[in-house]
Amino acid sequence: MNVLLLGAGGREHAFAWKIKQSKQVDKLYIAPGNSGTQEFGENIKIAATDFPALREFVLSHQVSMVVVGPEDPLVHGVYDYFKSIPELQFVKVIGPSKDAAQLEGSKDFAKKFMVRHGIPTAAYETFTKESLYKGFQFLDSLKSPYVLKADGLAAGKGVLILDSVDEAKRELSVMLGEAKFGGAASKVVVEEFMKGIECSVFVLSDGKNYQLLPNAKDYKRIGEGDTGPNTGGMGAVSPVPFVDDSFMKKVKERIIQPTIDGLRKDNLVYKGFIYFGLMNCQGEPRVVEYNCRMGDPETEVVLPRIKSDLIELFEVLEIEGLDKKKIEIDERAAATVVMVSGGYPENYRKDIVIHGVQDIADSIVFHAGAKYEDTRLLTNGGRVLAVTSFGNGIQDAVNTSYKSIEKIFFDDMYFRKDIGFDV
Repeated sequence: MNVLLLGAGGREHAFAWKIKQSKQVDKLYIAPGNSGTQEFGENIKIAATDFPALREFVLSHQVSMVVVGPEDPLVHGVYDYFKSIPELQFVKVIGPSKDAAQLEGSKDFAKKFMVRHGIPTAAYETFTKESLYKGFQFLDSLKSPYVLKADGLAAGKGVLILDSVDEAKRELSVMLGEAKFGGAASKVVVEEFMKGIECSVFVLSDGKNYQLLPNAKDYKRIGEGDTGPNTGGMGAVSPVPFVDDSFMKKVKERIIQPTIDGLRKDNLVYKGFIYFGLMNCQGEPRVVEYNCRMGDPETEVVLPRIKSDLIELFEVLEIEGLDKKKIEIDERAAATVVMVSGGYPENYRKDIVIHGVQDIADSIVFHAGAKYEDTRLLTNGGRVLAVTSFGNGIQDAVNTSYKSIEKIFFDDMYFRKDIGFDV
């Protein structure tokens, strides 16, 4: 079959790498792709949210499956678009419907969903510009630190964790009154701070059944020791040592199954990945957030550990046949270290020459914000490369990634030297 993959980041390079291993795939196209994805398929110059152009491409190139990497096309309804057009209904779209994607597209929607279906999460209230002073009162009722979340999509940067109530009130005012994070913050969720250690759990669901994927932990802060502003992700490890059988039993019973059941009860069509951002609060799991797709850079440690053919799993989603499948997992640990441009997540330069990637033999180098100009590999974003390695344990995998990074260089490059430090 011919497959179209949507997206342009490190996650999509990892998906292209994995999808191309399938015996089911004749031709892989990536829209728009990047310097890494072109090794495994053909990049096409179509934005992942340009649905009419995608429609024409799918019809003219006999594409029978569309795999959606990023959240934007899902939240904007790519699944619904394809299913609404008679000549495209045969195309399998891997991702949830527009309504179901609001689990990620709206923090307020997700919170109401969790409350409605009895899924453990932090206490919260949602505020608009008109209810700003009620927001101040709610902040006064909480203990430090204070968590503010832009309701809509903000490229992984719409969450603030603040120690001072006065600072929290100022930021709430700026988010609601001065459009910090743009339209994503027309509503702001304020919630209690959950103390614990985070982890990421992923499932693939057909809307009725689910299969558990390898768990992971990512590192969002720019600075070592988890300091500084949030980023899109500075690294990830898999598996997470504290996610043992006892913890996972609670996650399955209290979080995953109620989520799957809740989607059905609410008539939300779901044929794809669900990311559960969890907090381990003294052994008790609580949901920090949902994503309606795989995380980045967690994808770069999760997909390499999956031995099964992804396309074979995707093919049964439409007929709710996932309960007939098993997913084989590599027992080895995996670790990803992300290399970023100096200044990220604020201002950074592009078009810097990257050296040494071709010399890496012991790790997989996934391209994120990179591009080719002639034969030169150049930086093209904040997060530039994700270096993934296997190991007999997390420390072994991390060490291999750092050894590989020693061979790579570009001006102003930065990476955290403590990925995996807390597990």
